[in-house]
Amino acid sequence: MPPSYDVIVVGLGGMGSAAAYHLAARGRRVLGLERFGPVHNLGSSHGGSRIYRQAYFEDPAYVPLLLRAHELWKKLATDSGREVFTETGGLLIGREDSLAFAGTLDSARQWGLDHEVLDAGDIRRRFPTFTPAAEEVAFYERRAGVARPEATVGAHLDLARAHGAELHFAERVLAWEADGPGAKVRVATDLGTYTADRLVVAPGAWAPKLLSDLGVNVTVERQVMYWFQPEGGTGPFTADRHPVYIWEDPDGTQIYGFPALDGPQGGAKVAFFRKGGTTDPDALDRRIHPEEIETIAEYLRPRIPTLPGRFLKGAACMYCSTPDENFVLALHPEHPNVTVACGFSGHGFKFVPVIGEILADLAIEGTTDHPIALFDPRRVRA
Repeated sequence: MPPSYDVIVVGLGGMGSAAAYHLAARGRRVLGLERFGPVHNLGSSHGGSRIYRQAYFEDPAYVPLLLRAHELWKKLATDSGREVFTETGGLLIGREDSLAFAGTLDSARQWGLDHEVLDAGDIRRRFPTFTPAAEEVAFYERRAGVARPEATVGAHLDLARAHGAELHFAERVLAWEADGPGAKVRVATDLGTYTADRLVVAPGAWAPKLLSDLGVNVTVERQVMYWFQPEGGTGPFTADRHPVYIWEDPDGTQIYGFPALDGPQGGAKVAFFRKGGTTDPDALDRRIHPEEIETIAEYLRPRIPTLPGRFLKGAACMYCSTPDENFVLALHPEHPNVTVACGFSGHGFKFVPVIGEILADLAIEGTTDHPIALFDPRRVRA
Protein backbone atom coordinates (compact mmCIF):
# COMPACT_ATOMS: atom_id res chain seq x y z
CA MET A 1 0.00 0.00 0.00
CA PRO A 2 1.48 3.40 -0.95
CA PRO A 3 2.45 5.71 1.91
CA SER A 4 0.18 8.48 3.07
CA TYR A 5 1.52 12.00 3.47
CA ASP A 6 0.67 15.02 5.55
CA VAL A 7 0.51 17.24 2.47
CA ILE A 8 0.66 16.65 -1.27
CA VAL A 9 1.75 19.61 -3.40
CA VAL A 10 0.63 19.53 -7.03
CA GLY A 11 2.92 21.60 -9.23
CA LEU A 12 6.55 22.39 -8.40
CA GLY A 13 7.07 25.62 -10.28
CA GLY A 14 7.53 28.94 -8.49
CA MET A 15 4.68 28.70 -5.99
CA GLY A 16 4.60 24.93 -5.53
CA SER A 17 8.34 24.59 -4.93
CA ALA A 18 8.17 27.33 -2.29
CA ALA A 19 5.20 25.63 -0.62
CA ALA A 20 6.97 22.26 -0.59
CA TYR A 21 9.99 23.85 1.10
CA HIS A 22 8.02 25.74 3.77
CA LEU A 23 5.90 22.69 4.57
CA ALA A 24 8.88 20.35 4.80
CA ALA A 25 10.81 22.89 6.89
CA ARG A 26 7.94 22.77 9.40
CA GLY A 27 8.32 19.04 9.75
CA ARG A 28 5.49 17.84 7.50
CA ARG A 29 5.70 14.73 5.35
CA VAL A 30 5.48 16.26 1.90
CA LEU A 31 5.00 14.74 -1.52
CA GLY A 32 5.56 17.07 -4.45
CA LEU A 33 4.28 16.14 -7.91
CA GLU A 34 5.46 17.81 -11.13
CA ARG A 35 4.45 16.87 -14.68
CA PHE A 36 7.81 18.02 -16.13
CA GLY A 37 11.38 17.89 -14.89
CA PRO A 38 12.83 20.04 -12.13
CA VAL A 39 13.37 23.72 -13.03
CA HIS A 40 11.84 23.34 -16.48
CA ASN A 41 11.07 25.97 -19.12
CA LEU A 42 7.61 24.77 -20.13
CA GLY A 43 5.44 26.86 -17.80
CA SER A 44 5.75 30.33 -16.27
CA SER A 45 8.84 30.10 -14.02
CA HIS A 46 11.67 30.55 -16.50
CA GLY A 47 13.34 33.20 -18.61
CA GLY A 48 16.21 34.19 -16.34
CA SER A 49 14.67 37.21 -14.61
CA ARG A 50 11.55 38.68 -13.03
CA ILE A 51 11.04 42.20 -11.68
CA TYR A 52 10.75 42.69 -7.93
CA ARG A 53 9.29 46.01 -6.71
CA GLN A 54 7.55 47.16 -3.55
CA ALA A 55 5.38 50.16 -4.51
CA TYR A 56 2.50 48.46 -6.25
CA PHE A 57 0.11 50.17 -8.66
CA GLU A 58 -2.00 47.02 -9.00
CA ASP A 59 -3.29 47.48 -5.43
CA PRO A 60 -1.61 48.87 -2.28
CA ALA A 61 -2.91 45.80 -0.42
CA TYR A 62 -0.03 43.82 -1.96
CA VAL A 63 2.66 45.89 -0.26
CA PRO A 64 2.87 43.98 3.08
CA LEU A 65 3.39 40.76 1.14
CA LEU A 66 6.16 42.37 -0.89
CA LEU A 67 7.94 43.57 2.24
CA ARG A 68 7.85 40.06 3.67
CA ALA A 69 8.95 38.61 0.33
CA HIS A 70 12.03 40.84 0.41
CA GLU A 71 13.00 39.36 3.78
CA LEU A 72 12.47 35.84 2.49
CA TRP A 73 14.46 36.44 -0.73
CA LYS A 74 17.45 37.35 1.43
CA LYS A 75 16.92 34.31 3.67
CA LEU A 76 16.61 32.02 0.65
CA ALA A 77 19.88 33.35 -0.76
CA THR A 78 21.64 32.72 2.56
CA ASP A 79 20.15 29.28 3.14
CA SER A 80 20.69 28.02 -0.41
CA GLY A 81 23.93 29.78 -1.34
CA ARG A 82 22.34 30.75 -4.66
CA GLU A 83 22.04 34.13 -6.35
CA VAL A 84 18.26 34.34 -6.30
CA PHE A 85 17.85 38.11 -6.06
CA THR A 86 19.84 41.20 -7.14
CA GLU A 87 18.94 44.73 -6.11
CA THR A 88 19.23 47.06 -9.12
CA GLY A 89 16.76 49.85 -8.44
CA GLY A 90 13.70 50.23 -10.60
CA LEU A 91 11.99 52.84 -12.79
CA LEU A 92 8.35 53.14 -13.69
CA ILE A 93 8.12 55.59 -16.61
CA GLY A 94 5.01 57.25 -18.01
CA ARG A 95 2.92 60.38 -17.88
CA GLU A 96 1.90 61.70 -14.48
CA ASP A 97 -1.71 60.65 -15.05
CA SER A 98 -0.86 57.13 -16.26
CA LEU A 99 -2.39 54.31 -14.28
CA ALA A 100 0.93 52.71 -13.45
CA PHE A 101 2.81 55.86 -12.41
CA ALA A 102 -0.05 57.41 -10.42
CA GLY A 103 -0.92 54.10 -8.76
CA THR A 104 2.68 53.36 -7.85
CA LEU A 105 3.15 56.81 -6.33
CA ASP A 106 -0.05 56.46 -4.34
CA SER A 107 1.02 53.04 -3.06
CA ALA A 108 4.42 54.36 -1.98
CA ARG A 109 2.88 57.29 -0.13
CA GLN A 110 0.34 55.06 1.63
CA TRP A 111 3.05 52.75 2.95
CA GLY A 112 5.84 55.28 3.45
CA LEU A 113 8.14 53.59 0.94
CA ASP A 114 11.43 55.24 0.02
CA HIS A 115 11.22 56.66 -3.52
CA GLU A 116 12.04 59.53 -5.86
CA VAL A 117 10.06 61.19 -8.63
CA LEU A 118 12.19 62.12 -11.65
CA ASP A 119 11.35 64.38 -14.58
CA ALA A 120 12.48 63.61 -18.13
CA GLY A 121 15.76 65.48 -17.68
CA ASP A 122 16.51 63.63 -14.46
CA ILE A 123 15.89 60.31 -16.15
CA ARG A 124 18.21 61.10 -19.05
CA ARG A 125 21.01 62.32 -16.77
CA ARG A 126 20.91 59.46 -14.30
CA PHE A 127 19.98 56.65 -16.69
CA PRO A 128 21.24 57.66 -20.15
CA THR A 129 20.09 54.45 -21.81
CA PHE A 130 16.53 55.90 -21.67
CA THR A 131 15.15 58.73 -23.82
CA PRO A 132 11.77 59.71 -22.34
CA ALA A 133 9.53 62.32 -23.92
CA ALA A 134 9.50 65.77 -22.32
CA GLU A 135 6.16 65.17 -20.62
CA GLU A 136 7.14 61.80 -19.15
CA VAL A 137 8.21 61.26 -15.55
CA ALA A 138 9.49 58.29 -13.57
CA PHE A 139 9.00 56.76 -10.16
CA TYR A 140 12.36 55.47 -8.91
CA GLU A 141 12.56 52.78 -6.24
CA ARG A 142 15.99 51.89 -4.91
CA ARG A 143 14.96 48.52 -3.43
CA ALA A 144 13.57 47.15 -6.69
CA GLY A 145 15.54 44.46 -8.41
CA VAL A 146 15.68 41.14 -10.22
CA ALA A 147 14.47 37.77 -9.01
CA ARG A 148 16.01 34.79 -10.76
CA PRO A 149 13.24 32.25 -11.45
CA GLU A 150 15.29 29.17 -12.27
CA ALA A 151 17.65 29.71 -9.34
CA THR A 152 14.71 30.35 -7.01
CA VAL A 153 12.82 27.22 -8.00
CA GLY A 154 16.02 25.16 -7.80
CA ALA A 155 16.82 26.56 -4.36
CA HIS A 156 13.36 25.80 -2.99
CA LEU A 157 13.44 22.26 -4.41
CA ASP A 158 16.89 21.58 -2.94
CA LEU A 159 15.87 22.89 0.47
CA ALA A 160 12.58 20.98 0.39
CA ARG A 161 14.44 17.78 -0.35
CA ALA A 162 16.99 18.54 2.37
CA HIS A 163 14.11 18.79 4.85
CA GLY A 164 12.77 15.40 3.81
CA ALA A 165 10.25 16.19 1.05
CA GLU A 166 9.69 13.47 -1.53
CA LEU A 167 9.63 15.05 -4.98
CA HIS A 168 8.40 13.27 -8.10
CA PHE A 169 9.11 14.64 -11.56
CA ALA A 170 7.81 13.60 -14.98
CA GLU A 171 4.60 12.47 -13.26
CA ARG A 172 1.41 14.08 -14.51
CA VAL A 173 -1.51 14.60 -12.15
CA LEU A 174 -4.76 13.40 -13.74
CA ALA A 175 -7.28 14.19 -11.01
CA TRP A 176 -7.72 14.83 -7.31
CA GLU A 177 -10.55 14.13 -4.85
CA ALA A 178 -11.44 15.50 -1.42
CA ASP A 179 -14.53 13.83 0.01
CA GLY A 180 -15.18 15.94 3.08
CA PRO A 181 -13.92 17.21 6.46
CA GLY A 182 -11.59 14.73 8.09
CA ALA A 183 -11.32 12.55 5.00
CA LYS A 184 -8.09 11.93 3.16
CA VAL A 185 -7.45 13.61 -0.17
CA ARG A 186 -6.52 11.40 -3.12
CA VAL A 187 -4.39 12.36 -6.07
CA ALA A 188 -4.25 10.20 -9.18
CA THR A 189 -1.32 10.49 -11.57
CA ASP A 190 -0.26 8.65 -14.69
CA LEU A 191 1.96 6.52 -12.44
CA GLY A 192 -0.09 5.92 -9.32
CA THR A 193 -2.48 7.15 -6.63
CA TYR A 194 -1.49 8.92 -3.40
CA THR A 195 -3.32 9.99 -0.25
CA ALA A 196 -2.70 12.76 2.25
CA ASP A 197 -4.40 14.76 4.97
CA ARG A 198 -4.06 17.99 2.98
CA LEU A 199 -3.57 19.06 -0.60
CA VAL A 200 -2.00 22.16 -2.14
CA VAL A 201 -2.81 22.72 -5.82
CA ALA A 202 -0.46 25.19 -7.52
CA PRO A 203 -0.76 24.17 -11.18
CA GLY A 204 0.29 27.35 -12.98
CA ALA A 205 -1.07 27.46 -16.52
CA TRP A 206 -2.80 24.12 -15.98
CA ALA A 207 -5.21 25.69 -13.47
CA PRO A 208 -8.16 25.64 -15.90
CA LYS A 209 -7.79 21.86 -16.07
CA LEU A 210 -6.91 20.94 -12.47
CA LEU A 211 -9.07 23.58 -10.77
CA SER A 212 -12.08 23.52 -13.08
CA ASP A 213 -14.44 23.07 -10.12
CA LEU A 214 -13.23 26.31 -8.52
CA GLY A 215 -15.71 28.32 -10.59
CA VAL A 216 -13.15 30.96 -11.60
CA ASN A 217 -12.68 31.81 -15.27
CA VAL A 218 -8.90 31.49 -15.44
CA THR A 219 -7.40 32.29 -18.84
CA VAL A 220 -3.98 31.38 -20.21
CA GLU A 221 -2.12 33.77 -22.51
CA ARG A 222 1.00 33.27 -24.60
CA GLN A 223 3.75 35.79 -23.80
CA VAL A 224 7.13 36.33 -25.45
CA MET A 225 10.42 37.46 -23.88
CA TYR A 226 13.20 38.88 -26.08
CA TRP A 227 16.94 39.32 -25.62
CA PHE A 228 18.85 41.89 -27.70
CA GLN A 229 22.53 42.74 -27.92
CA PRO A 230 22.59 46.56 -27.59
CA GLU A 231 24.48 48.62 -30.13
CA GLY A 232 27.87 49.34 -28.56
CA GLY A 233 27.62 46.38 -26.18
CA THR A 234 26.12 45.74 -22.77
CA GLY A 235 28.39 48.07 -20.77
CA PRO A 236 25.74 50.78 -20.20
CA PHE A 237 23.19 48.07 -19.35
CA THR A 238 24.97 46.42 -16.42
CA ALA A 239 23.03 46.07 -13.17
CA ASP A 240 24.91 48.89 -11.46
CA ARG A 241 23.96 51.35 -14.23
CA HIS A 242 20.67 50.25 -15.75
CA PRO A 243 17.68 49.47 -13.49
CA VAL A 244 14.71 47.22 -14.06
CA TYR A 245 11.89 49.23 -15.60
CA ILE A 246 8.26 49.37 -16.68
CA TRP A 247 7.29 51.91 -19.34
CA GLU A 248 3.65 52.80 -19.97
CA ASP A 249 2.35 54.68 -23.00
CA PRO A 250 -0.76 56.89 -23.01
CA ASP A 251 -2.72 54.12 -24.73
CA GLY A 252 -1.90 51.76 -21.84
CA THR A 253 0.73 49.69 -23.67
CA GLN A 254 3.49 48.59 -21.32
CA ILE A 255 6.95 47.20 -21.89
CA TYR A 256 9.28 46.02 -19.17
CA GLY A 257 12.96 45.19 -19.13
CA PHE A 258 16.12 44.33 -17.25
CA PRO A 259 19.80 45.07 -17.01
CA ALA A 260 22.28 42.85 -18.84
CA LEU A 261 22.57 40.09 -16.24
CA ASP A 262 24.45 37.32 -18.02
CA GLY A 263 27.67 38.87 -19.25
CA PRO A 264 28.67 40.70 -22.43
CA GLN A 265 27.08 38.12 -24.71
CA GLY A 266 23.87 37.66 -22.73
CA GLY A 267 22.14 40.78 -24.01
CA ALA A 268 19.34 42.75 -22.37
CA LYS A 269 15.89 41.27 -21.91
CA VAL A 270 12.67 43.13 -22.78
CA ALA A 271 9.01 42.19 -23.26
CA PHE A 272 5.55 43.58 -23.75
CA PHE A 273 3.19 43.16 -20.81
CA ARG A 274 0.00 41.29 -21.73
CA LYS A 275 0.41 41.37 -25.49
CA GLY A 276 -0.46 37.84 -26.44
CA GLY A 277 -3.45 35.71 -27.36
CA THR A 278 -5.05 32.97 -25.33
CA THR A 279 -3.62 29.50 -25.61
CA ASP A 280 -3.90 25.91 -24.45
CA PRO A 281 -0.85 25.19 -22.26
CA ASP A 282 -0.48 21.80 -23.94
CA ALA A 283 -0.38 23.41 -27.39
CA LEU A 284 1.64 26.57 -26.76
CA ASP A 285 3.34 28.01 -29.85
CA ARG A 286 6.95 28.25 -28.69
CA ARG A 287 8.27 29.67 -31.97
CA ILE A 288 9.33 33.32 -31.98
CA HIS A 289 8.06 34.86 -35.21
CA PRO A 290 9.93 37.55 -37.22
CA GLU A 291 6.98 39.94 -37.07
CA GLU A 292 6.94 39.69 -33.27
CA ILE A 293 10.61 40.63 -33.11
CA GLU A 294 10.07 43.59 -35.42
CA THR A 295 7.08 44.85 -33.45
CA ILE A 296 9.00 45.15 -30.20
CA ALA A 297 12.08 46.45 -32.03
CA GLU A 298 10.04 49.32 -33.47
CA TYR A 299 8.67 50.08 -30.02
CA LEU A 300 12.13 50.16 -28.44
CA ARG A 301 13.95 52.38 -30.95
CA PRO A 302 12.61 55.78 -29.82
CA ARG A 303 12.73 54.89 -26.11
CA ILE A 304 16.04 53.07 -25.69
CA PRO A 305 18.07 54.05 -28.75
CA THR A 306 20.80 51.42 -28.45
CA LEU A 307 18.12 48.75 -28.43
CA PRO A 308 17.05 46.66 -30.17
CA GLY A 309 20.53 46.27 -31.63
CA ARG A 310 20.92 42.62 -32.62
CA PHE A 311 18.28 40.03 -31.75
CA LEU A 312 19.79 37.17 -29.76
CA LYS A 313 16.93 34.91 -28.74
CA GLY A 314 13.36 34.73 -27.56
CA ALA A 315 11.30 32.49 -25.34
CA ALA A 316 7.58 31.90 -24.93
CA CYS A 317 5.94 31.55 -21.55
CA MET A 318 2.39 31.75 -20.21
CA TYR A 319 0.36 34.12 -18.10
CA CYS A 320 -2.46 32.50 -16.14
CA SER A 321 -4.90 35.22 -15.11
CA THR A 322 -8.17 35.75 -13.27
CA PRO A 323 -10.83 38.22 -14.56
CA ASP A 324 -9.60 40.99 -12.24
CA GLU A 325 -5.91 40.01 -12.60
CA ASN A 326 -5.52 39.45 -8.85
CA PHE A 327 -4.36 36.15 -7.42
CA VAL A 328 -6.37 33.20 -6.17
CA LEU A 329 -4.84 32.16 -2.85
CA ALA A 330 -7.17 30.51 -0.36
CA LEU A 331 -8.72 27.36 0.98
CA HIS A 332 -10.95 25.79 -1.63
CA PRO A 333 -14.51 27.04 -0.97
CA GLU A 334 -15.90 23.47 -1.02
CA HIS A 335 -12.92 21.57 0.37
CA PRO A 336 -11.30 22.99 3.54
CA ASN A 337 -8.45 20.48 3.37
CA VAL A 338 -7.46 21.74 -0.11
CA THR A 339 -5.48 24.95 -0.62
CA VAL A 340 -5.50 26.55 -4.08
CA ALA A 341 -3.00 28.92 -5.66
CA CYS A 342 -3.34 30.20 -9.22
CA GLY A 343 -3.77 33.28 -11.39
CA PHE A 344 -0.30 34.67 -10.57
CA SER A 345 1.19 35.13 -14.00
CA GLY A 346 1.97 38.60 -15.19
CA HIS A 347 2.96 39.87 -11.77
CA GLY A 348 3.26 36.95 -9.40
CA PHE A 349 6.85 35.74 -9.29
CA LYS A 350 8.11 38.57 -7.07
CA PHE A 351 5.88 37.11 -4.34
CA VAL A 352 7.11 33.51 -4.57
CA PRO A 353 8.82 33.16 -1.14
CA VAL A 354 5.92 34.67 0.80
CA ILE A 355 3.34 32.71 -1.22
CA GLY A 356 5.13 29.55 -0.12
CA GLU A 357 4.87 30.69 3.48
CA ILE A 358 1.16 31.47 3.10
CA LEU A 359 0.41 28.14 1.44
CA ALA A 360 2.10 26.34 4.31
CA ASP A 361 0.07 28.37 6.81
CA LEU A 362 -3.20 27.54 5.07
CA ALA A 363 -2.40 23.86 4.62
CA ILE A 364 -1.36 23.37 8.24
CA GLU A 365 -3.48 25.85 10.20
CA GLY A 366 -6.30 26.63 7.80
CA THR A 367 -5.54 30.34 8.16
CA THR A 368 -2.68 32.83 7.89
CA ASP A 369 -1.70 36.12 9.49
CA HIS A 370 -0.83 37.53 6.08
CA PRO A 371 -3.46 39.80 4.45
CA ILE A 372 -4.98 37.69 1.68
CA ALA A 373 -8.65 38.75 1.63
CA LEU A 374 -8.10 40.22 -1.85
CA PHE A 375 -7.34 36.73 -3.18
CA ASP A 376 -10.53 34.90 -2.18
CA PRO A 377 -11.79 33.03 -5.27
CA ARG A 378 -15.41 33.77 -4.41
CA ARG A 379 -14.92 37.37 -5.57
CA VAL A 380 -14.70 36.26 -9.22
CA ARG A 381 -16.62 32.99 -9.30
CA ALA A 382 -18.78 32.62 -12.36
